[in-house]
Amino acid sequence: MTRLLRLLVPAVAFVLSLSAVAEQPLRIGYQKSSTLITVLKSRGTLETLLGPKGYKVSWHEFPNGLPLLEALNVGSLDFSADVADTVPVFAQAAGADLTYVAQEAPSPSAQAIVVREDSPLRSVADLKGKKVAVTKAAGSHYLLIAALGKAGLKFKDIDPAYLTAADGRAAFERGAVDAWVTWDPFLAAVQRQSKVRVLADGRGVADYQRYYLAATPFAKANPDAIKLLVEELRKAGDWVRANPRDAAVLLAPLWGLDVPTVELANSRRSYQVRAVQAGSLDEQQRIADTFLGEGLLPRRINATNVATWSPAR
Repeated sequence: MTRLLRLLVPAVAFVLSLSAVAEQPLRIGYQKSSTLITVLKSRGTLETLLGPKGYKVSWHEFPNGLPLLEALNVGSLDFSADVADTVPVFAQAAGADLTYVAQEAPSPSAQAIVVREDSPLRSVADLKGKKVAVTKAAGSHYLLIAALGKAGLKFKDIDPAYLTAADGRAAFERGAVDAWVTWDPFLAAVQRQSKVRVLADGRGVADYQRYYLAATPFAKANPDAIKLLVEELRKAGDWVRANPRDAAVLLAPLWGLDVPTVELANSRRSYQVRAVQAGSLDEQQRIADTFLGEGLLPRRINATNVATWSPAR
């Protein structure tokens, strides 16, 4: 028996070492507004499904989409939860090697330009010469430029204050800026907790489609993991739409918000996860050209010349 044990112990250790080496990290980046990934994270869905396939899931929160995709590009992350349609444009201009994995159908009213209720500003045209808080490269950034253009103004006609969503709200509420451009759930929170008015949202101006992306090397090497991720995100979107109250109850404590605020935010998001639509990349080109025209993008890009993933692969 002793001799048998001496033979077995090294063999077991060898097998365990192989298992450890074979474990594949899956590093997922997300934001507070990454609803569907948050649902999967809170339930442990991906750990349950991908763990037996050899993946070690880890979670990494970012304040907004631009640093998230920067981390994806430099190899610190493998998969990105949904980011606003503008963010991949900046990443592509910086030379990022990213793959569009999926998108959420348009949610144009899920972002808006707000002013305080007692503000003398009554229209977007009134923003001329005013200080406006906006998060650089966020979907709200494009909304602001597009809304100004519709009102006959250029981005240079305002005084932009580039702030994160949290800092933007703080500046807005203490009166350091005249207006704030933001997205849900931050939009719903300020609407329910402060006295504000909406000057304009994205309807008729900016579709606001959110994209899921992966580092291209990871997407090529792990198609089964990508397929499972997209399937689970689609299921999570279906569940949120079919169960708005239950979804709000789940998300409220995770977001630090009350249930009605989360319900309001979710009511404006499509949460329809689908394969990347060709027409949507045409809009990506319009976004890129708009930022370039305002001197905010360092170079011209072909926004449609990107890697995309499809279930057929």
